[in-house]
Amino acid sequence: MKEKERLLHLAKRSEAGRNIWGFLQRLRRYLFCDRFWKVRIGIPGFARPKHKREELRRQKATAFGDPIRISLLVPLYKTPRRYLRAMMRSVLRQTYPHWELCLADGSGEKEERLSHLVKRYAKGDPRVHFCRLEENRGISENTNACLSLASGEYLALLDHDDCLDVTALWEVARVIQKEGADLIYTDEATFRYTPHDAYWPHYKPDFSPDLLRSYNYICHLTVASRILFDRCGGRLQREYDGSQDYDLLLRLSEQASCIRHIPKVLYFWRAHRGSVALNPEAKPYALEAAKRAIEAHLKRIGLVGRVEDAAAPSTYRIRYTLAERPLISVLIPNKDQIGMLERCLQAICERTEYPNYEVLVIENNSTEAETFSYYKALSKRYERVRLLSWKGEFHYSAINNFAVEEAKGEYVILLNNDVEILTPDWIEEMLMFGQREDVGAVGALLYYPNRTVQHAGVILGIGGVAGHAHKHLREGNMGYFYRLSVVQNLSAVTGACMLLRASLYRSLGGMSMEFPVAFNDVDLCMRIRKAGYRIVFTPFAKGYHHESLSRGKEDTPEKQARFLQEINRFREKWGKELERGDPYYHPRLTLQREDFSPKRGREMRKE
Repeated sequence: MKEKERLLHLAKRSEAGRNIWGFLQRLRRYLFCDRFWKVRIGIPGFARPKHKREELRRQKATAFGDPIRISLLVPLYKTPRRYLRAMMRSVLRQTYPHWELCLADGSGEKEERLSHLVKRYAKGDPRVHFCRLEENRGISENTNACLSLASGEYLALLDHDDCLDVTALWEVARVIQKEGADLIYTDEATFRYTPHDAYWPHYKPDFSPDLLRSYNYICHLTVASRILFDRCGGRLQREYDGSQDYDLLLRLSEQASCIRHIPKVLYFWRAHRGSVALNPEAKPYALEAAKRAIEAHLKRIGLVGRVEDAAAPSTYRIRYTLAERPLISVLIPNKDQIGMLERCLQAICERTEYPNYEVLVIENNSTEAETFSYYKALSKRYERVRLLSWKGEFHYSAINNFAVEEAKGEYVILLNNDVEILTPDWIEEMLMFGQREDVGAVGALLYYPNRTVQHAGVILGIGGVAGHAHKHLREGNMGYFYRLSVVQNLSAVTGACMLLRASLYRSLGGMSMEFPVAFNDVDLCMRIRKAGYRIVFTPFAKGYHHESLSRGKEDTPEKQARFLQEINRFREKWGKELERGDPYYHPRLTLQREDFSPKRGREMRKE
C-alpha cells in the first residue's frame, strides 16, 4: 500500500502525471456535478450558451446613440475569494462597456482579504468602486451603501457569489434604448462550480402581477431606472431583510411604466451550502419577511387579503376579502346525459358554501324520454336550479349567449355538465379575483377522474393553436417552477369552468358565433385581454372534468372537418398573436407537448 502511495505521489509531481491527474479531477467533478445527474434522471438540463466571437465583437463595437450607465450594486459579506473573483470577472468581461461596479463590504474589520482583492481590481479599472463598512448593517443597508457609490442612470442588483453572462448588460442596454423600459428582468440558471455547468434554467413568463404576488419569479437579473427607483423610495428597506429584493420588486412593479422581460439566460445563480438557490428554506426568516412584503404591497395598491404559505417552499397564497357577495349565475348546457348532469348539480348544491347563486340548465335538443322526466322533478329537488330551453342545433357560443341574457347574476360561471366540483369554496376562490377591476375572467384547476391534470390554463401555440398547461401531470405535482400550484396570469382559461362579469360578457358581444364548438373560450379570453383586462388562473378552485363525454370525441369525418375549419378560423383571426408567441410561456419551451419541457432536437433546430 505504501508503494502504491509513493508511486502516486511521484506521478502527481511529474508534468505528465499532473496533466493526467488534472484530467481525472475534472472528470470527477463533471461526473458528480448536478447537471450530469439531473439530465440523466429526467430533469431538464442546461448548458451555458456559447457565443460566437463574431457576435461578441459586434456587440463590443456597437455604438449606442446615447449610452446609459448601469450601476451594479453588490453588497459583500465574508465572501469566499474564489466566488468574488468569478463575479468580478464576469462583470469585467461584459461586451457593454458603460457600467460601474459598486461594492460595499460589511464583513468587519478583521476581514482584510476581501478589501485587498477588490482594491487590486479597482486599481486596474476605474469603473470599480469600493467602500468598507465599519460593521455589518444587514443586506439592505449594505446594498444602500453600494447605492451611495452609484452614479448610473440604471441600477442592477447582483449577488456577491453569482455571475453574469458576458452579454447580459448589452442585452439590457439594447432593450432600454429600443423600448424605453424602466424595469427589465432576464432568465437565470443555477450552477454549482462554474456557469458552464449551469442546470435547471428558469425560463420566465413576461410580466405577470398575480404570479409575482405568488412568489418572486422575477428575481435575477433585475435592472431598474434610477428615476423609478427614487419614485419607489430610493432605498432597500431593512425590515424586509432576507426578502428585500422581493419587496423592492413589488414596489418597482407598482410604479413602472414599461416592464420588459428578456427571454435569455443572462444570470447564473450559485448553489452552495446555505444558499437559497440550493435550499429555499435555508433562510426561514426570509419567508416571513416575504409575507410582510406582500401584505404591504396589497395595502399600497388598495387590495385587502390575508397572505399564507402555499404548498411549495417560498410560494404564497393570498385569500382576498370579498367586497360583497353578489348573485352568481352558473350556466350549464345539457343534452340528455342526465346521470352526468345529476352528478354535476349534486356536487354544486351539496358542496358549495357560497350563499348567493343560481344554476341555469340550458336544455338543447334532448331525445330521451327519461331526460324530460328528470327535468320535471329538477326544480323540486334543487331550489336554485332553473331550466331554460335552446331549440337550435348545438352551438356552444349561441347557447351561452342566450343563457347570459336570461341570467340574473352580476357574474356568470360557464360550466360544462361533465364537471364535478371538488372544493366547497370554489366560487369564493374565483370571485376574489373576478371582483378586481383589472381582471376579466378567472379559470379553475380541472382534473381527469384519475387525478391527472386536464386543465391548468391555456397556452397559445401548443399543437399549432392552443393547449392546456401541465396536462396529464399527477395531482401533487407542483409543475414547472411551481406554476401548477400558484395563482398566475395566463392568456386564456377553459370555458368548462370560467367566471366573468356578466356586463363584460355582454359588452364584448358574448362568445363569437364563428366558433360553434371549439376555441370559443380561447377566443373570448383573447378578446377580453385585447380590451385591457387580465386572465387569472387559480389552482385553489378544483373539479373533475369528464372531458368530451357529452358531445363525444372528434371521431367522425364531419366532426374532424368542422374542427379543422375552427382551427383555421382561429389562426386567421389571431395569427399575429400566435406568431408573437404566448407572453406567459417562454419561447424556449416546447410547443409539441403540454408539460413545459424545453425544446429539443428538431424543434430546437427549426429556430
